[in-house]
Amino acid sequence: MSSIHVWQTELYDKKLDFVSEFGKGVVELLNPTQGETVLDLGCGTGDLADEISKAGADVIGMDLSASMIAAAKEKYPALRFRVGDATSFKLEEEVDAVFSNAALHWVKEPEKVIACIWDALRQGGRFVAEFGGQGNVETVVKAASRVLERDYGIDASALNPWYFPSIAQYSTLLEQQGFRVTYAVHFDRPTRMKDGDDGLKIWLTGLADDLFKGLSAEEKSAAIAKIEAEARPELYHDEAWYIDYKRIRFMAIKA
Repeated sequence: MSSIHVWQTELYDKKLDFVSEFGKGVVELLNPTQGETVLDLGCGTGDLADEISKAGADVIGMDLSASMIAAAKEKYPALRFRVGDATSFKLEEEVDAVFSNAALHWVKEPEKVIACIWDALRQGGRFVAEFGGQGNVETVVKAASRVLERDYGIDASALNPWYFPSIAQYSTLLEQQGFRVTYAVHFDRPTRMKDGDDGLKIWLTGLADDLFKGLSAEEKSAAIAKIEAEARPELYHDEAWYIDYKRIRFMAIKA
């Protein structure tokens, strides 16, 4: 949400659609009901906002990316979408629930996000989310860091756009705000990429482009090939790339 990452909406929908597909499990945890108002924070191109609306809930989709919101409006014209920053948004109305899938690891100021969500919720409202947890995509990140530092003199840690907390770290922030955490799990989810040999390249291009800032197109292409060689022994099998996802999923109540 507050990242400088530039989203390619067509790539996101066609090649990285597993993000929304896995998010359906988070919708089940949310368990939206008829007449509720739900904020989908970091809604992307709107697929899960649409899924939530099928239960009869009134959904507001919000994302920092104007291109994502434009795509969402085109795909789901009956739903409400707006551009907004997770660290500073304000709603005109209190909502019954705030939902977020695969978005909050893009925000390195979690306290501000949690405060905004608290203010947006009615008393007794729930915050249900999933995002990258401690150790998420660690094999990919380490391979990229080795290549970029060794061959290009780039400190990849300075360009890393993500925040991957442990359950203890994030639950503590929620509780300090006043939330009561009623459910939390940290789990492995190795995720098969599409497109065979090109799977990691597509992932890096669509979700980790920030790591290659300052490189020319030729240097980026060469760096990706080197990262593939570094990561292949651990992440490539059965003629496909499996990204080493580790996720946090939780529910917290505005007590």
